[in-house]
Amino acid sequence: MTPALIVIDIQNDYFPGGRMELVGSDEASAQAHKLLDHFRATARPTFHIQHISLSKTATFFLPDSEGAKIHSSIAPLTGETVVVKHFPNSFRETTLLNQLKALNIDNVIITGMMTHMCVDATSRAAGDFGFKVTVVADACATRALTYGDTTIPAEHVHKSFLAALKSYGQVLPAADVLAQSHS
Repeated sequence: MTPALIVIDIQNDYFPGGRMELVGSDEASAQAHKLLDHFRATARPTFHIQHISLSKTATFFLPDSEGAKIHSSIAPLTGETVVVKHFPNSFRETTLLNQLKALNIDNVIITGMMTHMCVDATSRAAGDFGFKVTVVADACATRALTYGDTTIPAEHVHKSFLAALKSYGQVLPAADVLAQSHS
């Protein structure tokens, strides 16, 4: 199986000082960086996904803002593919599916932010399109959510969504993904 690494929305607004800081963004980007280094070293395809908000009420990922830029920890190198999206699902109204098909990719390894939103939407869509899906648990980050008067801690949001995504594919830590790719 030919794998591709998909790095979703690891952008400045999700880091400390950004407009939508996530819990664990630094740690998740460090794990994504390890995978990115491996894919670069083995000349495997990598897709950087960058969300640019077009909504007039958006508060982050604003066009031409510093916050919308891909974080320096995983910045694309010359020649690496960057897919710009405007919706949580990285496949919606983008070239991602056609690019993966053109390279005969059948296996996607997904990292990124936010676990409960863009990682979830993209992973489910990838499974629906027939790809073998692996979500890298420790290379994703999210935030606390509220429902009514209840606040769900980020760790619980993260783990709940990862548990649900197991029905779409594997959910593994970066070390296991790297170990599998060496075997």
